[in-house]
Amino acid sequence: MAPSLSKGAPEAMGVENGELPLSISLEGSKFLANGHPVLTQVPSNINMVSCYVGFDADEPKSRHVVSLGKLRGIRFMSIFRFKVWWTTHWVGSNGNDVEHETQMMLLDRSDTGRPYVLIVPIIEGTFRASLQPGGDCNDGVDVCVESGSDKVRGCSFRSSVSMHVGDDPYRLVGDAMKEVRLHLGTCKVLEEKSLPEIIDKFGWCTWDAFYLKVHPKGVREGVKGLVEGGCPPGFVLVDDGWQSICHDDDDPTSGDGVNRTAAGEQMPCRLVKFEENRKFRDLGSQRSPAATGMGAFVRDLKEEFGTVESVYVWHALCGYWGGVRPGAEGMPEAKVVKPKLSEGLKRTMEDLAVDKIVNNGVGVVAPERVGEMYEEMHSHLRSSGIDGVKVDVIHLLEMVAECYGGRVELAKAYYNALTASVRKHFKGNGVIASMEHCNDFMYLGTEAIALGRVGDDFWCTNPSGDPNGTFWLQGCHMVHCAYNSLWMGNFIHPDWDMFQSTHPCAAFHAASRAISGGPIYVSDSVGKHDFRLLKSLALPDGAILRCQHYALPTRDCLFEDPLHDGKTMLKIWNLNKFSGVIGAFNCQGGGWCRQSRRNKSASEYSRTVTCLTGPKDIEWGAGKNPIPIKGVTTFAVYMFQQQKFKLLKPSDSLEISLQPFDFELLTVSPVKVLQEKSIHFAPIGLVNMLNSGGAVQSLDFDDYGSSLRVGIRGYGEFKFFASEKPSSCQIDGEEVGFSYEDDHVVTVQVPWHNSSRLSEIKYLF
Repeated sequence: MAPSLSKGAPEAMGVENGELPLSISLEGSKFLANGHPVLTQVPSNINMVSCYVGFDADEPKSRHVVSLGKLRGIRFMSIFRFKVWWTTHWVGSNGNDVEHETQMMLLDRSDTGRPYVLIVPIIEGTFRASLQPGGDCNDGVDVCVESGSDKVRGCSFRSSVSMHVGDDPYRLVGDAMKEVRLHLGTCKVLEEKSLPEIIDKFGWCTWDAFYLKVHPKGVREGVKGLVEGGCPPGFVLVDDGWQSICHDDDDPTSGDGVNRTAAGEQMPCRLVKFEENRKFRDLGSQRSPAATGMGAFVRDLKEEFGTVESVYVWHALCGYWGGVRPGAEGMPEAKVVKPKLSEGLKRTMEDLAVDKIVNNGVGVVAPERVGEMYEEMHSHLRSSGIDGVKVDVIHLLEMVAECYGGRVELAKAYYNALTASVRKHFKGNGVIASMEHCNDFMYLGTEAIALGRVGDDFWCTNPSGDPNGTFWLQGCHMVHCAYNSLWMGNFIHPDWDMFQSTHPCAAFHAASRAISGGPIYVSDSVGKHDFRLLKSLALPDGAILRCQHYALPTRDCLFEDPLHDGKTMLKIWNLNKFSGVIGAFNCQGGGWCRQSRRNKSASEYSRTVTCLTGPKDIEWGAGKNPIPIKGVTTFAVYMFQQQKFKLLKPSDSLEISLQPFDFELLTVSPVKVLQEKSIHFAPIGLVNMLNSGGAVQSLDFDDYGSSLRVGIRGYGEFKFFASEKPSSCQIDGEEVGFSYEDDHVVTVQVPWHNSSRLSEIKYLF
């Protein structure tokens, strides 16, 4: 059942222990947070009602840029679009530090009583807003409000920006997004939706394995290799390369784009059929010779490899990169529109996809007919056994909205049609959203979509040719995903993307995916796998040990720069059922460069980094299943890389030093007590798995008894802290041997039962 969301929720934002609520107000020429100035020299045309900010302009226009005031000497973190499709983290302390196309800004609290302040540009009517640096270069913060069409104009705005305050940055963002959802009525927050089944499965994506040369035989061989290596996938994603496409100068009746496989060559192509191209269409079934096509391929794959429960395929929001071919037989009518970049987008990083699309135009299906496109495409896919779709190239609509009522109205039409089709054909949630990092999508496109990418692509190497990009781009990826999730995770469950298990930074990626809380899937080339690493992520039946929440940066990282300050470690936290987990990642070495307007190496910052971390870095009360720690005086901490165990008090910290692009994972388990015998204990988990604590699925004990039971998913080496040595240990009722070390850790080997059913370990004292 969906949670109850009421208009009264924001009134209580920041109320703790019966204290008066925190407040944000516009008084004279200042925005005040609990009486503390945050923005000064606010122009007289700015207005505020409740938590919403607007303005009045002299004349109706399709684009307004208006000052919200001056920001000086207050640290902030923000999320901005560094590419048309993707956002990342940015920090500063003055208005001049703000980036264009900023989607949210969080101001730090002060020791003198100023709370955290959240500034969120949103949708108002047919306009969307973003933040940017003031045009006067004098620490102003501007709001840019634009419709995306010269035909859609306005001059009076009352809710283009939403401002909120709070003492807890995570609750603040979450509560604010619930208020925005109620205000707009065009989206749903994550807790109102169910997640697709692939979220708990290990998967394989074809992209880096084949790129555009994907073919059915190769897909089968790829799955077969993973199965034989002991890591069978639970889902398969057939990425770009399966559709029937062609260039405008190609004859659509004699070709379907199968030879358009050079990098970027596919981007000017347009969709000419909803059916698969001949690589898949002409394939005969190995099991039923009369059957052919995508349906036969999917059926064979699922029947031959029993762990494969879901098969997804890729498609672009507009059908393909270049949209739909006008006049193509059996396709809805389309019109080629030349994309137009907004002023904000012109300041994003140069991008091959954008260049190709702008130069060749997009075949846009009119908004009143786009429902036909999705219905025809998805009904064919569903009849072929496809379980879901990865919808890519999403933030294209804003560039082609001139003749379609502007970006907001065009987006509504497309997202509503997509939502209706997904509900009809893919259980309402069988979607991975991609290239969607903009507030248009978050506030208009998430009525049903519950899973989305939160970072730029995993790049095996730097596409710009920098050999060091093989390393520093991986740090960028971590930072994209971690910080974007603070905002996006309120609408879509974060997907940290695929990676390759043989990449030089594979373990770095694997550790982050293990505790991300999202799906885990790789894009390994056929026959090229690191099975030792993969087996620390996936179980032999295609399942994974997924965290209960989604990973977020720790509080002490929110306003720091973990990419190019040479000192900050990226630390992320998450929760399992009975323990927390902290990931420390040295990402220093490259990222966004304001001067060159692109990501670039910053090797001078690539060095050993040291940080402190401990139980206080975990937000124990977060999510649907918080872990109670009231009265807990000790935590059992296990370090995955060092294979060391420590007992810490709640305020204690450990010092961790990491080389560039190295990591450490800490399982942090609250210590409980068997009162009768004063035995202190805490489950750690399967230490052969990267998310060790994710293996612990149940914990039963009687405070005054002499035994306890732990339900374990998975197999391998299970560790358990106990202040006294158990008298015996049983697994599923059978007594087994165990070791008890000087650090009071009990170790037992848990066998695999050919399924993810729980093993019960019973300790007697």
